[in-house]
Order: sequence, then C-alpha cells, then structure tokens
Amino acid sequence: MITFLSAGPGASALIRGARQILYDSEITVVASTAGNCTVSGSHFAPEIDTAVYFFAGILDTGRGWGIKGDTYATHNYLPKVGGGEPFPVGDRARAVQIARAALLSGGKSLTEAVGVQSRALNIGATVLPATDAEASLLVDTGTERLPLFFYRMAGSDTEVRELVRTGPARPPVTDEVRAAIEASDAVVIGPAHPAASVLSILDCEGMRDLLRDAFVVAVSPFRGSAAPDPKDAALMYAAGEKPTSPGVFRLYRDFVDVFVQDIHDPDEVKGSLRLETRLLHERQAESLAWDIMAVIRHAVS
Repeated sequence: MITFLSAGPGASALIRGARQILYDSEITVVASTAGNCTVSGSHFAPEIDTAVYFFAGILDTGRGWGIKGDTYATHNYLPKVGGGEPFPVGDRARAVQIARAALLSGGKSLTEAVGVQSRALNIGATVLPATDAEASLLVDTGTERLPLFFYRMAGSDTEVRELVRTGPARPPVTDEVRAAIEASDAVVIGPAHPAASVLSILDCEGMRDLLRDAFVVAVSPFRGSAAPDPKDAALMYAAGEKPTSPGVFRLYRDFVDVFVQDIHDPDEVKGSLRLETRLLHERQAESLAWDIMAVIRHAVS
C-alpha cells in the first residue's frame, strides 16, 4: 500500500498517474484540512472533496476541483435573496457539503463523515483527513484574515502578512492515519504546495515521528525554470522559506528519504533524484508515478 500526503494541486495529478499502476484499494490519501471552512452554512473541505470526487469518477479534472457537469442554480440565486459567495459552489458539490455538515453536527468525527460519504460514492481508495481537530488555515492580508481557499480565489495582488492556524497549534494525527502510514510500503508527498497543503499535515502531533519511521519520497512543486505563481510564492515566504526546491527540502529534510527535483531545475539540492516532474497530461503523471514506484520497490525489496 502507498499513502499519499495531500490531495492538493500537483499531488492530485501524481495520484492520477499512480492509479494506472496500483489498485484503488492499495492507495490511501491523507488530505490536508487547511482549506476547510464554512460556505453558506455547509462544510467545505476542498482537499477531501477533490480526492473523493476523483476516486468516484466525478471530479472536474479541467479545474481540479468540483464535480464535472455540476449546475449552479443555488449559487446564482443567492444574490437575489440577500446572499452571496466568494466563489461558485456547484449544486451537487453543495449537497455533499451539506450532508457532511449534518454528519458532523450529528456527532460523527470528520474521519467518520468522510468514510460515510466515501462508501456512499463506492470509492475503493481510502481518503482520510489528517486530523479530526479544527485545523484550518487563515491568511492574514493586513486588513483581514481570509480562509485559505478564499485567498487562493482572490486577486493576485492580495498581500500575505502571516499564516494563522485555527484550533490547536499541534492537532493530533488520527489513529486511522497512523495505522495507514504504519501499514504502507512508502509515503509519497506529491508536488503539492508545502505552505498551502503539506505543512498543515506535517504539523499534526505525531506526524513527523511517523514519517521518520517510514520510507518517504517527496517531489518538489517548484521547477526553477519558470517563476512560481505569485500566490504560491507569497505563501512560501509567509511559511519562512523561498519558493524553490531547496526551500521545500529544508521543510522536509528531517524525514524525507528521497527528494525529487525536476531535471531542468537550476537550483541544486545535494543528493536529490532528478526526474521530469511536469504533469501537464496523464502520460507525464503516469511516467513520474512509474519512476517513483521503481524507487520504492527497490528500497523495500
């Protein structure tokens, strides 16, 4: 079994590639809760939903989030009745979020609620939130604190002063996540954004200790050959590192066994594995997945 940390952009593309090699039952995805928030009274959890929709075969892969073919009647009607939302939420996606909010208010943990919805949608992979505690991320712009996903949907000139965590500073990792990692042949951190996704998982109490005892492959989301998105760069600086592969490596260095950089990355991380990490289409994602699986099989054989 392989456990993937994060279902954020980049990581999701690699998971799609891995699905061509592994059975869904051999895949566990530990999703960040950094982007979780309330939208129009429903429970919005972008990474969890992206993973669940993907394995259910309903993900809008063009956008990387939401349900393909969804309608927006509720979103479009809200302004007519004194409401409004910062970004469009599809009607079927909203149904998922409303149902999850009801499960949570009924006493289920987030892990249990995600399990109920995963079974309802007949997915074969295991999708787990990193923690059941409140562990969202707010972006301090100097004038307001925006939920992470709100920030990512805002204008590109939005300033980032600080990243503020809600709830406990060290939310506990769940027993389900612990069991999944201990049972895995390896843990893979795909090219997801560290500050927007991965760090919120790593900050869970006990996570780094678990990873030190596992075989971990991490892929840098930065290739150096092109300037990163300004929002991604701002988040990395707010996390205390530059938006470069060496910056990512410093965040992961205490537990990573194999660090993967793009073959064209001009920045040097000593001992890194150089591979083609552009994931513009499914063949590239599958090729990178094959390369990573070869490394894992060699290491655990």
